[in-house]
Amino acid sequence: MAGAATLAAALIVRNRSRQAERENPPSGRFVEVDGVRLHYVERGTGEPLVLLHGLAMMGLDFLLSDLVDLAARKYRVIVFDRPGYGHSERPRGTAWDPQAQAQLLHGALRQIGVDRAIVLGHSWASLVAVSMALQHPQAVRSLVLEAGYYYPGFRPDLLLLAPRGIPLLGDFLRHTFSPLLVRAAWPLLLRRIFAPAAVPASFRLFPAWMTARPSQLRATAVESAQLHVAAAELGKHYREIRVPVVLIAGAGDALVDPSAHSERLHGDVRPSQFHLVPAMGHMLHHLAPERVLEAIDAAAGLGKATPTRLSRRVPAYAPPDVG
Repeated sequence: MAGAATLAAALIVRNRSRQAERENPPSGRFVEVDGVRLHYVERGTGEPLVLLHGLAMMGLDFLLSDLVDLAARKYRVIVFDRPGYGHSERPRGTAWDPQAQAQLLHGALRQIGVDRAIVLGHSWASLVAVSMALQHPQAVRSLVLEAGYYYPGFRPDLLLLAPRGIPLLGDFLRHTFSPLLVRAAWPLLLRRIFAPAAVPASFRLFPAWMTARPSQLRATAVESAQLHVAAAELGKHYREIRVPVVLIAGAGDALVDPSAHSERLHGDVRPSQFHLVPAMGHMLHHLAPERVLEAIDAAAGLGKATPTRLSRRVPAYAPPDVG
């Protein structure tokens, strides 16, 4: 009986994953860096603006919001699928922590002709954005950090995801029962990430089975397990950030406490700006895209206005070995 149930689950997962990929083909272009193919979408012209999505999502998350259309009126908006998400590859053998992803994305930007950009990181990807600014400050004009997680702490919700990234056991779970559980829990997850606001109608177009695919579940599981260590490692270097920083968070965020993370980072990175949006949760680019665009515009202005502050001497940042 157990064997039959496992086989049935594996067949359902394989078929639904393939169907999701057929129904949601790549909508942008690909760039290859060090043998890794990354998918990205471009909109608009002007100052380059890079958008990096959070845990379990893909670039489509931004594209379904109004933020991309608003920003594309004045910026060259570049939306990546981070490694392992959407249509981007995530080869095994690399840790793909924030430092490794920052290095990969920096190479991708150079290949598509972007020498310097405003970089927005949402949620988990805020650590990738910070890593880019530490490793390549000359390539990051300013940072916009949306609903980010910056300091280590106990997160039992993320610990529940970690087993899916364990070799062998994780492979078994991701190709059988985990995708079915994720799909069943999808409505509850959406309510939590958008709380206290309702899930907008536009986001209901997001293909849940793209998130539930075994490959994307592995990326989510590994990054969940990395979060504590990554925040602890990068936390040693926040005061070394040499680019302007604008933080924005929702006061009602049920996933990441804005006072424990965004407000605290605002105190550790000076000068910086912190925008707290009342009655909003984790997905500000959907719930308050105009406010996020204001934060982007503020970061663009700071990038122009503060060259002397950016020239202060700080110790060089050396990312840890990720081989």
